[in-house]
Amino acid sequence: MSTGFRVHHIGITVRDMDVSEAFWEELLHTKSVRRYVIEGPFIAAMSGYPGVRILGSQVNLPSGGYLELLQYLDRDPSAVDPETYHAGNVHVCLEVDDARAEFARALELGATARGPEPVVVPSGANAGAVTCYLRTVDGVTVELFQPPAPGAGPAA
Repeated sequence: MSTGFRVHHIGITVRDMDVSEAFWEELLHTKSVRRYVIEGPFIAAMSGYPGVRILGSQVNLPSGGYLELLQYLDRDPSAVDPETYHAGNVHVCLEVDDARAEFARALELGATARGPEPVVVPSGANAGAVTCYLRTVDGVTVELFQPPAPGAGPAA
């Protein structure tokens, strides 16, 4: 039985590569390491979309792995309902040193807030952590998570 699972990348379908790539680069303090077009029999078989063409961009994550931004070049870019209570909805959680500062910066970059400000986790394993949800222009929910200060969580 294989136990060698590791996150390689997280794929995010985007409406406009230039806008989405700029957002993620600014948010993560990084640059896209490459752009490419994916097409041909391989991607058609993998995706189930005959003749599909996809513009991709690889944006490295600071802790390893990367975001693969994907813009389908020959499909309608209509958005899905981004509400987090829908089964199958996924969010990206980014650990940060200062959730309040990163929240404000993300809003300046074009994200929208789900709540008025970051909140402190009142109890449980993450008691004392500061966290919030934001949405990107593509409707992707991003959680900013500032771990609790040492000694702020529940006793071990």
